[in-house]
Amino acid sequence: MKTILVTGANGQVGSELKALTEDFSKYRFIFTGREELDICNPTGIMAFFNENSIDYCINCAAYTAVDKAESEQEIAYLINAKAVAYLAKACYQHQVKFLHLSTDYVYHGSQNRPLKEGDPTAPQSVYAATKLLGDRMALGANPATVILRTSWVYSRFGHNFVKTMLRLGASRASLNVVFDQIGTPTNAADIAFAMLSLLPQLHKKEKFGIYHYSNEGVTSWYDFAKAIFDIRKVDCQVFPIESKDYPTPAARPSFSVLDKGKFKAAFGQNIPHWRDSLVKCLTGMDD
Repeated sequence: MKTILVTGANGQVGSELKALTEDFSKYRFIFTGREELDICNPTGIMAFFNENSIDYCINCAAYTAVDKAESEQEIAYLINAKAVAYLAKACYQHQVKFLHLSTDYVYHGSQNRPLKEGDPTAPQSVYAATKLLGDRMALGANPATVILRTSWVYSRFGHNFVKTMLRLGASRASLNVVFDQIGTPTNAADIAFAMLSLLPQLHKKEKFGIYHYSNEGVTSWYDFAKAIFDIRKVDCQVFPIESKDYPTPAARPSFSVLDKGKFKAAFGQNIPHWRDSLVKCLTGMDD
């Protein structure tokens, strides 16, 4: 039985991985949060790897407070870059396959076509810059690495746009939401399933590298909010506004639709449409 170490296990994707353990019972899972394994401590990481037999490491840990990162650059750099390098190095020394979750923010392009893995990166925030550095450090430290860059992650767990909209929609008659940022909402449950499903193919060297994974389809934050309220029958009116009317400390990509062709060709997985996955997530929240 192969063992999977999951770091950042209390976040959205980590929590969804926990929910899938029965469906993937052929694996043994070790779930760790900060208390069980401090990924910012390279000595502690090596000791943990020496004490446990691990075959795969899925790193879901990240500093994701995008705006707060602008004033907390050191901690964002430590968690999103240096800690990733520590994990990747430990994986390399112990012959462990490394899966790392990254972000669409690394591109920040102005094109109007889906982004490919080889497109130029242009991070416009501390969060984006530290995530990009983490990607590069992971690949540099361990060739047996798969990086999944994803977008607009939400789930039934943790804090996210879906939960925020439901909370605000229950207490307000109307909301303003930006309509000029285009991308794809992605259910963390789908990311978790995709990660576990690709593991059997990681014995092939050509499978390593950077991939895009998000749900299918394209939308705006405005239309995403409308869909949430429509599905849950929330009586809250949504008005479209431009990004300039909702300034934030960190810049957001205006267009971050991801091309998943490379992922689908490499791993042969079908990817659900964002609205179908949203319905599934909201139904799960009802239970």
